Amino acid sequence: MSKKKHTLKAYLFTGLLVTAPVAMTFYLAIELFVYIDKHMAALIPAKYRPEYSIPGLGVVVLLVFLILIGMLTANYVGRQMMRFGQSLIDKMPIISGIYNAFRKIFETLLGPGKNTAFRQPVLVEYPRKGMKTIAFLTGPVYQEIQKKSDEALVSVYVPTTPNPTSGFLIYVPKKDVVPLNIGVDEALKIILSMGIINPDDRPSRKKAFQRKAKSILKIKDKT
Repeated sequence: MSKKKHTLKAYLFTGLLVTAPVAMTFYLAIELFVYIDKHMAALIPAKYRPEYSIPGLGVVVLLVFLILIGMLTANYVGRQMMRFGQSLIDKMPIISGIYNAFRKIFETLLGPGKNTAFRQPVLVEYPRKGMKTIAFLTGPVYQEIQKKSDEALVSVYVPTTPNPTSGFLIYVPKKDVVPLNIGVDEALKIILSMGIINPDDRPSRKKAFQRKAKSILKIKDKT
């Protein structure tokens, strides 16, 4: 009897492990879709708004709006308008700091330099000697900071578990950084799962990530 009870309990937890991530993913995706759809559809002028609700209309409006903004800022007139708008924002003491911080983050993650920023998982000694943690190489070290150190430094972001969106920016001697032969997605899986989920250890994947790590570190040397 106890053996059957143990087996049923094991099946129950296995079922939860399989279905819970899928259910949460779909739930959050649907909630985000509904939120965007509801608020963006309200921006359509009343005379052009359909009498009945069309699922996905708000999302389509958002996509069209973003494409139009991208097209506008890609030409000379759009760029001049953007520069004028940014010059106005730069004159606002608090707003300018917040805006420029977000702008640099999005340019780093989505702009032309995204392939060399926040793309290499590494192992660093943190928070004390003898302890290791997963971190990510970010942008080049600010020159004023580098001048204060006798060693070559690298900028490293140390995420927290299980929420990697909060963390710490630290400057580490380059010689103390150990590149990991895994991708960013796989490193995030380890962090989000608190070490429960481990990445694929196939030799072919390791060699590919080794080549990528070497190329990124070379780029950082040039910067």
